[in-house]
Amino acid sequence: MKVYPLQFQPILKDRIWGGTKLKSLLNKPISSAITGESWEISTVENEVSCIADGYYKGKSLLELIHEFPQEVLGTRVYQNFGKQFPLLFKFLDAREDLSIQVHPNDELAASRHNSFGKTEMWYVIQADPNSNLIVGFKEKSSSKKYIKSLENKTILSLLNTKEVQKGDVFFLETGTVHAIGAGTVIAEIQQTSDITYRIYDFDRVDANGNTRELHVDLALDAINYEVVAAQKEYSKTENVSNTVVDCKYFTTNFIPLNGEIKPVKNEESFTVYMCVAGSFELHFQNETYHYQIGDTVLLPASLKEYEIKGVASLLEIYIS
Repeated sequence: MKVYPLQFQPILKDRIWGGTKLKSLLNKPISSAITGESWEISTVENEVSCIADGYYKGKSLLELIHEFPQEVLGTRVYQNFGKQFPLLFKFLDAREDLSIQVHPNDELAASRHNSFGKTEMWYVIQADPNSNLIVGFKEKSSSKKYIKSLENKTILSLLNTKEVQKGDVFFLETGTVHAIGAGTVIAEIQQTSDITYRIYDFDRVDANGNTRELHVDLALDAINYEVVAAQKEYSKTENVSNTVVDCKYFTTNFIPLNGEIKPVKNEESFTVYMCVAGSFELHFQNETYHYQIGDTVLLPASLKEYEIKGVASLLEIYIS
């Protein structure tokens, strides 16, 4: 395999709640006023990322993994997942509130949809004043209360609303009822899954007057009715990988880059960097690669020795 840092063509998604910040803030090539998502690295069925540049330009990520599974994924990831790429990376722009929703765990998703579950985390890149997220219940609830609140359209009264600002992180285990609020731009790291149970959508209609499908019954036994502590506190020491989330599905570190670092890597997992502020250079084998806010780069597991220089905020993700 010819080893170098891999970038991918963004897969852009128009959404009823989307806006234009993916272009103005993150430099995505959008042409719509309602672009809600940029899928940065994906192997979801029919939504597979294609390499944007270099020797493998135009080749899909899955093609490269099938040809060089251990070199791309890493020995441990290949051992655990075979030739599947287990994570999905996105940027989201919420001009309006997203629907209130929940994701099933691995067992439910496998039995119902032949899919992974959807554990995920959010990093708030930008937030307008008074922007909010919904994460779980205010107090312990039940399926009975949940159904009654939907019938009465009072579900918001049961849910925990958090005002957010740049740099806030939320870790959403499966079963956590949640919604991204208007005025936020989010980096999202999640299991490879597109399974979402939409619970309440504020009675919105699309341009044709149609409401979006709800999944109230499917959500019943997917919901965790306990109170959850979703927000994560983390240190921000410069030029160090500060652990933010460390779970069985992924590890995410925060690097406040101000100068130069030489990360230490083994060949057990790929590494992904999402640039959430500033710009940086990556030096590998006498080549220099330039990145800025909004860029996502995949380092194959066999790419081990490199340097990073610049002034930037980076999310560093791998599977440990």
